[in-house]
Amino acid sequence: MSDAAQPTAAEVRAAAEAVKTALDRHLAAVERRSGEDDPAVYEAFNQLATAAEAYDELLYDRYDEVTPFEIPGAEDALPPYTGPEEPNALSVLIRRDYAVVEPQRLLAQAQRVEAADEDSIGVEASGTVHGALGILFGEFEPDEIASRHKEFGLEEGDSTLWVTAADEAPEPGEWLESPFEQLDPQRVVCRFDVSAVFDDEIDGIGAHGVDDEDLDELDAELEPDEDLEPLDVEPDVRR
Repeated sequence: MSDAAQPTAAEVRAAAEAVKTALDRHLAAVERRSGEDDPAVYEAFNQLATAAEAYDELLYDRYDEVTPFEIPGAEDALPPYTGPEEPNALSVLIRRDYAVVEPQRLLAQAQRVEAADEDSIGVEASGTVHGALGILFGEFEPDEIASRHKEFGLEEGDSTLWVTAADEAPEPGEWLESPFEQLDPQRVVCRFDVSAVFDDEIDGIGAHGVDDEDLDELDAELEPDEDLEPLDVEPDVRR
C-alpha cells in the first residue's frame, strides 16, 4: 500500500477506542443476559467482531502489525435459536467434500457393481468418472462411502452436519425440488464440523476414528483388481 493510501495514526487510535467500547458493551450485555441465547449478547458479539476486524486491518496497513487474537465474524456464527422448545420434527443437513485422487480405482469399483447387476441393460455408465460416481453413490449409503472412501479412490475434504428443528414434519415430496433453500439458521439445534484447518484435530486419526496408518497398510495390501469382490445383490440406485 502506498503512503498516500495508508490510514493515519489517528484513524488507528480511533479504531482501537472502538474496540474498547465494543468490549465494554459486550461484557455489559453478557452480565445482563436473560438466557443462553440472548439476542443482545449476539448483537454485541457481532459489533465486537466488526470493530476488532476493522482495527486489525488498520493496524496492519499502518504499522504492519497484527493483533494476537481473532474473533470470528457474524457469518461464522449461528444466530440465537428461536425454534420450538420441544421440536416435533427435525431435519439433518449433511455436506461432505471429496477429491477424486484415483480415478482408475473409482472406475474399477463402479465396474464391479455394474457387473454384479443382473438387470443391467448393457449401457456401461462406469466408463466415465461422473457415471462411476452415480453408480457408487446409488449403491452405497453416504456413511459407507465416508468410511470406505479410500477404497473408492476418494480423499476426504471438509464436512459439516446441521440438525434443524421444526414444528411438524413436511409433507412427502414438499421440498425435494429445492432441499436446501428453506434452511432457517435460527432453527439450527446444533452443528458439527470436520476440517483440516482445526488445530484440535488428533494427528493420525481420521474423521471416523480410524487410524490413518492402519488404513494405509490395508490399502497397500490390496491390488487394484482385488479390492472388492463382485456384489451378490442388486444395486439399489436412488435418483
